[in-house]
Amino acid sequence: MSDLLFSDNQRPTRADAVKNYALLLETARTLFDREGVESVTMSAIAREAGVGKGTLYRHFADKSAVCLALLDQEMRDLQERTLRRLRQHEDAYANLLWFMEQVVRFVMQNDAILCEASNHSAASILSHPAHIWWRNTIHGLLQRLHVSGDIDYLTDVLYVLLDVQTLRFQRYTLGYDIPRILDGMAEVVSRLVR
Repeated sequence: MSDLLFSDNQRPTRADAVKNYALLLETARTLFDREGVESVTMSAIAREAGVGKGTLYRHFADKSAVCLALLDQEMRDLQERTLRRLRQHEDAYANLLWFMEQVVRFVMQNDAILCEASNHSAASILSHPAHIWWRNTIHGLLQRLHVSGDIDYLTDVLYVLLDVQTLRFQRYTLGYDIPRILDGMAEVVSRLVR
């Protein structure tokens, strides 16, 4: 039996479609960096890329889809770094703190894009598969730490601390800098697991 069970009915992606996809993402990233994510429209992305709106919408249903596509490779990189770290280091407590720091840095680096994705998505960004992977990673590390109590709920307590809205509130409304946020998270983790 072939490993390619579903490929018989799929046509290969045309070279121009692949090129347009990359061009649209590059254009969106440039516009987002220059004008701010919230200010850029789908029409502006198409216009700046020199393609029709139909081409843009064939690739992306809305701006949140553009945002998620931009984040895709960075999320994959975070997953690879995390898996490598977990294979190389046995200390679940240190790994949990390391992982949460990595996610905080990822979220803060991409906060405007993540906010746009969550603001225009029917479901919370916390329910996105890549973010569920964050939750599962936290859960697995808490299990390795043999935490007492409701491990699912404790996982969620830590997980929501990584939400872009929570981190933006702490950073921009309360004025916490990244070291203070990370120290606070480390204190929460310490109280939960020790």
